[in-house]
Amino acid sequence: MRIVLVGPPGAGKGTQAAFLAKNLSIPHISTGDLFRANISQGTALGKQAKSYMDAGNLVPDEVTIGMAKDRLDEPDTEGGFLLDGFPRNVHQAEALDAFLVERGIALDGVLDLEVPEDEVVKRIAGRRTCRKDTAHTFHITYKKPAVEGVCDECGGELYQRDDDSEATVRNRLAVYHRETEPIIDYYRQQDLVATISALGPVADVTQRAMDALKSNKSA
Repeated sequence: MRIVLVGPPGAGKGTQAAFLAKNLSIPHISTGDLFRANISQGTALGKQAKSYMDAGNLVPDEVTIGMAKDRLDEPDTEGGFLLDGFPRNVHQAEALDAFLVERGIALDGVLDLEVPEDEVVKRIAGRRTCRKDTAHTFHITYKKPAVEGVCDECGGELYQRDDDSEATVRNRLAVYHRETEPIIDYYRQQDLVATISALGPVADVTQRAMDALKSNKSA
């Protein structure tokens, strides 16, 4: 299957992408992985991306699109793929469509993970990170430490990162609504979108996603 995964920050896209890709035996391709791979390998596109990032600027669409095309041309995508974080806007979606048409293939579905905005804020703004080891993370509601403000693993101080603040989260949501959400309507016009609730246990969300994909493919 060839799938695009869409959803606001805090919807659990990364978690669901990993489970779905494993269940469907297809590669999970995330924008973050594309950037890291190209930059670490010193590709021409990676060098371009790094120059923009080092200057504190957004990486242009054409650079991101180029990375995605290169990755989708690799042999492991012949049986399908799951795109997470790409396309990020309608221009990128149009470029992806043109690329797929050139190769005589098409998307099988677009999964839209739906989460109420207040829940997104609760999920992200409630995160707490250990100052000693950032791999240790907790949540004031969903994963409380035994002692408030203290890491269970190493005793380090737990704090809220700047990018987890409520103001930052709401700004990220505004960017999502403005730039990424329009691709849902774009793909809905192609009858590709399956919207599912991303609330509840991870396994339940994954099952809803699998059921939606099967239903969408058989429709």
